[in-house]
Amino acid sequence: MTTSDEIPGKSLEVRLAAYPEGEVTLSHLELAEAEIPEPTPGQVVVRNDWMTLGAVLRDQMNPTITIPIPVFQPGEAMWGRTVGTVVKSLSPDLAEGDLVEHFFGWREYAVNYAPAFFKRDRALLPGPEYYLSQGPTAWRGTVDMADVHEGDVVFVSGATSGVGALAGQIARKRGARLVIGSTGSKAKIDYLVGTLGFDAAFDYHDGPVLDRLRELAPDGITVFFDNVGGEQFEAAVQAAAPGARFALCGALSGQLGSGEGTRPRLDLMAAFPKELVLRPFATLHTPEQFAHWNRQFSEYLAEGGFVYPHTALGGGVAALPEAFLSLLAGKHTGTLVVRMTPDAD
Repeated sequence: MTTSDEIPGKSLEVRLAAYPEGEVTLSHLELAEAEIPEPTPGQVVVRNDWMTLGAVLRDQMNPTITIPIPVFQPGEAMWGRTVGTVVKSLSPDLAEGDLVEHFFGWREYAVNYAPAFFKRDRALLPGPEYYLSQGPTAWRGTVDMADVHEGDVVFVSGATSGVGALAGQIARKRGARLVIGSTGSKAKIDYLVGTLGFDAAFDYHDGPVLDRLRELAPDGITVFFDNVGGEQFEAAVQAAAPGARFALCGALSGQLGSGEGTRPRLDLMAAFPKELVLRPFATLHTPEQFAHWNRQFSEYLAEGGFVYPHTALGGGVAALPEAFLSLLAGKHTGTLVVRMTPDAD
């Protein structure tokens, strides 16, 4: 365990060098050093151990984004969801050695007041990186928005994403009769079916999505958990059973492509007679949402047959830019987490 007298004077961090107008490249991200300030009363110093990277970070590089999320500023360190270890504390609320979760990622060390950090139980989950799952979002969409229950036929688009891979497993736990996932390669199909327990999966590149849905769910889908938008949303409307519930979580086809995928066409003449329920949602990551999911996650893992779908990379802060580009290129399955320091617990 690192002690307070081993805290270095400077910390590596990643800053936004410039707003990308198209594809993100390494030129848009700058690795720099910053002084680690001495904590004042009520503050703590945290060594960041693991950070997660997600597609939403690309949205935060867009100064004209219309959704209500904070945007990164050129020349300043970025931020993101992270778990770390308290290595110096001037607060009665946190002690050295405590595991905490926070949003001061893209840097080796974080210094702030104790309420900015959320203490986590090291014994609850198999490892600190498990706290970085996309479970709160997957649970909210599957349970609160779509009310998946016994007998449902569920279609998850972007099923090998950190959210989709958990949403499909949650649906199975809640008694879904059939869980179908879309993804982008044969290897990912095998992962969904062989490792995560999806009943069926298909590569959305291999012909019209609607044809695959009609083949796999001839009586129609009753739940659609959408991470993609675009053609997959339009196909789900056509393949939906009467009264189907749509949990609209994301639009990866627009985030990582031309942007057209964020504006799929809703066929009203198909939606009206089916009385479809469309529920777009955002997960605010409240302490209550995190606490509920972490307890549920622990129970699912203890029961067996439930997997934390994630890709873990090493290399510390210096590896974050390359890791982020590989995420945007769709090279990973599940949640992407990066080990921030080689000696992290």
